[in-house]
Amino acid sequence: MSHSLAWIALVVAGLLDVGWAISMKYAEGYTRLGWTLVSLVLLAAFVFLLGRALQVLGVGVAYTVWTGIGAAGTLAMGVLLFNEALNPMKVAGIAFVLIGIAALKFAPE
Repeated sequence: MSHSLAWIALVVAGLLDVGWAISMKYAEGYTRLGWTLVSLVLLAAFVFLLGRALQVLGVGVAYTVWTGIGAAGTLAMGVLLFNEALNPMKVAGIAFVLIGIAALKFAPE
C-alpha cells in the first residue's frame, strides 16, 4: 500500500469509527439487533482499515489521527443527531483536534 493510500485508509477508518459510535448509541446497549449488526460491521471495517494503514504509517501518528477523527466526528454527530450541547469550549477543542491532525499529516517523516 502506498503512503497516500494508507492515509486514505486511515481517514476512512476514522469516519467509520464515527459511524460505529453513532450506531452503538442507536443500538441502545445492543438491545436492537439491526443497529447491533451495523455496529459490528463498522467495527470490523475500521479495524481492518486501521490495520492496513499501520502497515505503512507510524503507529503513534496513525492512532492519534484515527482517534482525533473519531472524537471530533462523534462530537459533531452527537450535536447534529442527538441535540447534544455545543459551546465555545467544545468548538475550540474540535478546532485543536483538527489542527493537530493536519500538523501530523504534514509533518516531515
